[in-house]
Amino acid sequence: MKLRALAHSRTGDKGNTSNIALIAYDIADYGHLEAHVTPERVQEHFREIMTGEVIRYALPKIGALNFVLKGALGGGVTRSLALDAHGKALGSALLDLDIPDRASTDIVRIA
Repeated sequence: MKLRALAHSRTGDKGNTSNIALIAYDIADYGHLEAHVTPERVQEHFREIMTGEVIRYALPKIGALNFVLKGALGGGVTRSLALDAHGKALGSALLDLDIPDRASTDIVRIA
């Protein structure tokens, strides 16, 4: 399934760093997002544009993950030749990430 089925995103930028907040539509899906949207997966997803690391901050009480992508904006707004120098489209691009369907990863306990 596409990540966009479970979450929405907001983006920001500071210099050559992009910030992507991933927010679950339903707090019950937060654990699934936390398990499958790792810094390594995000780094791989953006491998063609990134030159730095990805740091993930977990915000479980609001059902969100915040990703800081260093070296993701082609030098920053004043230096980048990219059409999206602020990186606003990166949030939408992250939502295109494939993750396992919830049903295929749920553990069924038999009492």
